[in-house]
Amino acid sequence: MKIATEPVGSIPRPAYLIEAMGSFAKGEIKENELTALTEKAVKETIQLFEQTGSPVITDGEQSKPSFATYPIHGFKHLASDGVVIPFADGHTRQLPKLTAGPFHYQTFANSYFEKAKSYTRLPVKQAVISSSAISLLYPQEGIAGYSRDQFINDLVNDAEADIRRCLNSGAYNVQIDFTEARLAIKLDPSKGLLKMFIALNNQVLDRFTEAEQKKIGVHTCPGGDHDSTHSADISYTELLPLLFELHAGNFYLEYAAEKDKATTLKAIKEFSKPNQKIFIGVTNVLSPRIETVEEIRDLIVEASEFVPVNRLGTTDDCGFSPFADDISTARETAFAKIKARVQGTILAEKKLGSS
Repeated sequence: MKIATEPVGSIPRPAYLIEAMGSFAKGEIKENELTALTEKAVKETIQLFEQTGSPVITDGEQSKPSFATYPIHGFKHLASDGVVIPFADGHTRQLPKLTAGPFHYQTFANSYFEKAKSYTRLPVKQAVISSSAISLLYPQEGIAGYSRDQFINDLVNDAEADIRRCLNSGAYNVQIDFTEARLAIKLDPSKGLLKMFIALNNQVLDRFTEAEQKKIGVHTCPGGDHDSTHSADISYTELLPLLFELHAGNFYLEYAAEKDKATTLKAIKEFSKPNQKIFIGVTNVLSPRIETVEEIRDLIVEASEFVPVNRLGTTDDCGFSPFADDISTARETAFAKIKARVQGTILAEKKLGSS
């Protein structure tokens, strides 16, 4: 009756690291000084993660500039006027735009994993960005001498390498962050854009064996930045039938903050496949309130009526700080929620085992 429980990824950075990142950007400190403080934050984050009792941990993405842009950090052929992502509270995030090819990742996620693994004996999962999110860097007007087809070929090769390097380095599993899924429906209600995203991600996933796909998961949520979302107004029932067409073994779904939980569970039951493990979010990362273990237990028990326990897992709704400058959630709150997730999952195991 064991129920798997895993984090999504990011943890709010300590104040000294955020300050150091700002100072480095201004040229006030040297790279080796920033590196030393980053390594300190990673080590501290892992120690705090271990204290929550979570059987699987991450490095909290302490050294990532953001969950989405780590592969292109330092890439020279970029302009600042890329796709704008508006959030419900009025703030925006803007992606850069590719200005020339060929495109290649500058950083692969296994570099984060290998550093984290050196600080712990616990299993470490590693998050990577989806190929569909990176595809948004290519401008609609095209690039002279570098076609979109050439770009997609380069992108798929590097997206595969990003996952494979993590698996080869010993990652417990690899999680593809696909937070643009619901946003795609908002931008294109015909779902043509979402179908294109699904097909692109499957180009990458199909390069892995069935056994490897069992160690690859997909995370989706309606966005989570400064306690705001970009697509929570899009119903899960619009997304899930297509989401489960992805050739991955694990799905990490925002759920705790979902208003229509009953409909969501029915859609999971109807559209998920027998070989897919479903991790439901049991902590709302947009709320400072720490869930009680009993609340979490009850969410899990209810979900078990729709998803068999051997296919059911728990997670957090999203990362707690997907962008480095997001300090809307305190570190202490994030770890308290993670501890509650772990303990609530244990309570659910006991209740389901005795029923």
